[in-house]
Amino acid sequence: MAQERNLRLVRADETAGPHVRLGDIQLRNRLVTSSSILGYGVANSKLIPYGMSPISQFVPLDRFGAITTRTVTVEPREGHFTTRDVWPLRELPGLLRRYGRALQRVDGGWLNAFGWCNVGIDSYLRDYYPRTRGQNTIISVGGFSTEEFVTLVDKINSSVPSGEIAAVEFNVSCHNVNFDFNAIIESVLAEAVPRSNHPVILKLSPDYDYLQHARLAARHGVSALTAINTVKGLRLDPETGNPLLANGFGGLSGRAIKPVGLRVVSELRDAGVTLPIIATGGIRDFDDCREYFWAGADAVSLGSAGWFASYPGYLLSPLYALRIRGLLRRIENYRPPRR
Repeated sequence: MAQERNLRLVRADETAGPHVRLGDIQLRNRLVTSSSILGYGVANSKLIPYGMSPISQFVPLDRFGAITTRTVTVEPREGHFTTRDVWPLRELPGLLRRYGRALQRVDGGWLNAFGWCNVGIDSYLRDYYPRTRGQNTIISVGGFSTEEFVTLVDKINSSVPSGEIAAVEFNVSCHNVNFDFNAIIESVLAEAVPRSNHPVILKLSPDYDYLQHARLAARHGVSALTAINTVKGLRLDPETGNPLLANGFGGLSGRAIKPVGLRVVSELRDAGVTLPIIATGGIRDFDDCREYFWAGADAVSLGSAGWFASYPGYLLSPLYALRIRGLLRRIENYRPPRR
């Protein structure tokens, strides 16, 4: 019965109010934001909005279908960056150097290895979540064992009433933490999903067996899929041969992976996967969204292709924000054809 409920996609004009339902998940529209792009949905410093694209200061975040948080873990993690979120102007050069070891611009996209850098679930729920209740939130969580995912779910259950967030996203596919998630994914789904008072989304990686993982998700009551996570990549300094990122390998995002994302969404549908799909990978404008809808996605997620720019390029943040606002308007008025 739960699976049948998840398969039912309700159009916005069939629901009460300006909302879209993907099975158990209620979105404000079909455009969400990707994990990590906007940190925890709010920053502690206005001068340097740690963890958030500067473009976000010119975009009304509460208008998105949902804002996905950076992946949070049971305990705080420095990862390959830092959990510090207030940087005075005099320390800006040091912050930029740190960013350079965790995020690099590459041809057609971005390579990142933040390594689940986050303040931990307790700090997020205490210090950040209460300030983002005006947004519709997807809380992204990550862990290295079934027990950690169960703990994360329990902590969210105890702090967030049912129906107050859109969903909890299980990140069981990140390459930047150097862990093989294949060993735990089935037990994570079997034990953590039934405990959640909120709908669960499984984030798929194109570098794992995403068809098998999607079938496991349907079997264990997951409400929707995010496709795709970043693609594992590597860049070397041409002068020294050393990796550009502190972790060596990183996750490739941006325009370069859009054909991969479209392929994965299409293959999921061709394989008979009927769970709702939130597609991400290289989305920047309405035509990108429409391609993903044609491929079989039910919603789309705006990531690095929409929010990232070169450091000098961020001076144009108000102009980039106008493009995102325009995309929001088109998505709010879009009604995909029934399938």
